[in-house]
Amino acid sequence: MSDGPDWFAPKRYGYGSSLPIAWQGWAVLLGYVAILVALVLTLRRNGPLQLIAAAIPLTVVFAVICARTTKGGWRWRWGEED
Repeated sequence: MSDGPDWFAPKRYGYGSSLPIAWQGWAVLLGYVAILVALVLTLRRNGPLQLIAAAIPLTVVFAVICARTTKGGWRWRWGEED
């Protein structure tokens, strides 16, 4: 269970987060997408390895934020309501 704020809804089936349920979650998601687009536009001429090397840490940070702020935490779900 997450003890922090609930910014993301849990997935109904599977493992992970679904869509944001609070404005903070939407802000984090839009910030992640904006930074990722900026990386693509900036590093598109340098080759895919530099883009991947820059995108992986960004994605890990985003995933950690999602995991810590998902209502009920990340766990496997089979479709039951929490």
